[in-house]
Amino acid sequence: MGNTLKVTSFGNFIKTEREKRVWTQTEFGAKIGINSSAISRIENGTKKFSVSKLKTLAEIIGEDLQTVSDLFFADKFAREANKYKCSNNVFTVAEGTAFYLRNINAKQGEINFDK
Repeated sequence: MGNTLKVTSFGNFIKTEREKRVWTQTEFGAKIGINSSAISRIENGTKKFSVSKLKTLAEIIGEDLQTVSDLFFADKFAREANKYKCSNNVFTVAEGTAFYLRNINAKQGEINFDK
């Protein structure tokens, strides 16, 4: 699978992964701990997937947690940007902000408080 996935939505990603394994919504729901009606709503985009289930999802589909998390949060961010009618520039700005935050966190990890 890898990082080159093209996903229309996180719900669509879940549906595609479930269907690849020929699992019903009930079977998939039992594996992840969500009832089948909630799976249906997640797949069609009317219910949000719980961040607390990301690790379980990654495990049952055999994907790394980073990829699943990236897809989840990209979908969440894109939906918020769309909801508030942001321009596509918001994604470039967000990428710069994420880079800044990672660097700030890395530098804070290097501070020596023993002096």
